Amino acid sequence: MTNLVDYLRSPKAIRDRCSQLFDLALSDQLTYFRLDLTRLDPVADYVIAVIREQYPDLNVPFHSRWRHFEVGNIPRVQQLEEKLKSRSAIEQAKAMFDLVIPSVLLDAGAGDRWTYLEAATGQTWTRSEGLAIASFDAFCQGAFSNQPYQTDAAGLKQITPEKIATFFQVTPNNPLVGLEGRSNLLQKLGHTIEQSPDLFGNDARPGNLIDYLVRHADQGNLSAVVVLDAVLKGFGEIWAGRLSIDGINLGDVWKHSALPDDQLVPFHKLSQWLTYSLLEPLQTLGLTITDLDQMTGLPEYRNGGLCLDLGLLQLKDPRLAESPHPPDSELIVEWRALTVCLLDRIAHTIRIKLGLTSESLPLVKVLQGGTWTAGRKIAASLRPEGIPPIQISSDGTVF
Repeated sequence: MTNLVDYLRSPKAIRDRCSQLFDLALSDQLTYFRLDLTRLDPVADYVIAVIREQYPDLNVPFHSRWRHFEVGNIPRVQQLEEKLKSRSAIEQAKAMFDLVIPSVLLDAGAGDRWTYLEAATGQTWTRSEGLAIASFDAFCQGAFSNQPYQTDAAGLKQITPEKIATFFQVTPNNPLVGLEGRSNLLQKLGHTIEQSPDLFGNDARPGNLIDYLVRHADQGNLSAVVVLDAVLKGFGEIWAGRLSIDGINLGDVWKHSALPDDQLVPFHKLSQWLTYSLLEPLQTLGLTITDLDQMTGLPEYRNGGLCLDLGLLQLKDPRLAESPHPPDSELIVEWRALTVCLLDRIAHTIRIKLGLTSESLPLVKVLQGGTWTAGRKIAASLRPEGIPPIQISSDGTVF
């Protein structure tokens, strides 16, 4: 069964299994959704307009956590780098891993009532940007270690819901979705990295994954798929209450009864988002990242919402949008699987319209430019607070 686990951890498996559901949708054999591919061109045009608004020169950065740290055009990361300039280049990169890994794991949807007041600027942030700035400040204040500007197992194991609540300014009037789930995730991260000294060193720091990845580079080239594999192997045990095979936790993998055999559909949304967020610190070490387009789009509610709000996807029973659904429901599994496949098609259509290639505009840039921003924009124009078109019952560890 180890071969099956390895397969389910691959981007190929994500595309394979999602494509099986997509093929069923093409012949209208899914329970919850139908496709309207005549909407592909209008959706691509909408996303292109958003890209041109955000990046007129089409010089789009990667879709990663680093973009959230830049909100408000405030040079937070540069200010942190200034404090770290006495460290070697590899130690600076390790600090960036130590920052971004817990920040990504804390990134699941905050809900539409939570806000974060940034002390340094006096500005208030919400949603992903708020979570990013809150986790950035927490890291700088030593929330995840006894050492400055570091994350380690000892610090992570001391995390409690109360500590997260304090750092994230949570009160009865400022509730954060999935507070306990986020706390448990960081605690489990601390315990998990202790079990893999080959990945995280004897001092059990997330940042030590840098050493492992540098060793796996080939003449200065490092495959994004190698980074994802390290993420899935290194952090796989942190996901509580998920499906497993032979005692191995599968993570963001769910079942759909329309598939044959094991019926498993992998997504690895947060793990791919984390992988995308690790690439830039690796590039600072002179590594060239390859195989970017082997990774998949992120099946979350902004990208999925774009497809639904602009008619590429349609709920067969619109009343199902009136109540929340758990991540393991077949409705959510269908929505996410179809989103993965549609993002590939949207990206292909955009490249044709702009005369670009998968090298000049890889999927990770289409997401940033891009579909995620467009999904947020269309949601804001259609619903109060920009909530997604389908509500998800989240414990703070999936989306």
